[in-house]
Amino acid sequence: MPVSLEFMRGILGFIGIGCAFMLGRSTVAVRKGRQKQSTLIGWAIRVLLCLGAVAFRHAVDAADILVWSFSAVAFGVALWESSREKKEEDLTKAMFPEE
Repeated sequence: MPVSLEFMRGILGFIGIGCAFMLGRSTVAVRKGRQKQSTLIGWAIRVLLCLGAVAFRHAVDAADILVWSFSAVAFGVALWESSREKKEEDLTKAMFPEE
């Protein structure tokens, strides 16, 4: 039994949203010098291929716009989340209580 093209569009949409999130994280990492630019370009190509494949063989419809907007939101969330410094909690006293 063949898989429907609409199901494949949905799967590619989810993969594209995930790749957009990773593109945002990679953008911040490249700006901070923690990652090579080739990784950023790789994520950008993956996002373009997935989001382009969602619109392939169909006119632009609500599903395309929904996937593209979720991808933009995921990219923005990743940028915001990755650009903030995370403070590591000091668990030394919890693990080794003073006697």
